[in-house]
Amino acid sequence: MSVLVKIPTPLRSLTQNKESVDGDGASLQQLVDGLDANYPGMKTRLCDETGALRRFINVYINGEDVRFLDGLQSPLKQGDEVSIVPAVAGG
Repeated sequence: MSVLVKIPTPLRSLTQNKESVDGDGASLQQLVDGLDANYPGMKTRLCDETGALRRFINVYINGEDVRFLDGLQSPLKQGDEVSIVPAVAGG
């Protein structure tokens, strides 16, 4: 199943500067694992040492924050759009 993944500028060095890539997986966890297989270093940038999403990384499935869904266990289906958005801080 194909899912469109929007890549933020800070991570595009891992995807040969592509703004979006195709991914596969029945869950967000499977998608992240697949992205890391195709773009080494992606999982390290998205997940901490425990395997959880990093606090400063926001991930959305079709505009819904995965923190309000099932996190990395959130299901995916054909045609979904996953957006990776680094948190912005400052004042």
